Amino acid sequence: MDSDTAIIAFGALAQTTRLDTFRLLVRHEPGGIAAGEIARLLNVPQNTMSAHLGVLARAGLVRSERHSRSIVYRADLDGVRALMLFLVKDCCAGNADLRAPLLAELTPCC
Repeated sequence: MDSDTAIIAFGALAQTTRLDTFRLLVRHEPGGIAAGEIARLLNVPQNTMSAHLGVLARAGLVRSERHSRSIVYRADLDGVRALMLFLVKDCCAGNADLRAPLLAELTPCC
């Protein structure tokens, strides 16, 4: 990941509704949530939610797939992992003992 991509991702999360949406999607992994249900749970108009989901998708933080007449959104955990690793890539002056606990937290659990 490069700096420009990271800035876009952080910019996408730098808004309350989008941050709440992203956190909701992370909680509902791996099944995801339909767009209309996300809007209902967060009490946001559907057209507004659609715009927010578009910003998160373009930033590489969420992905979607069509299920019949619904679009189901999921957190893009690979994109999030890349963003977090970008932040800590040069951590601790290369000291593996200091860096290991942080990287262990970012290791896939499932």
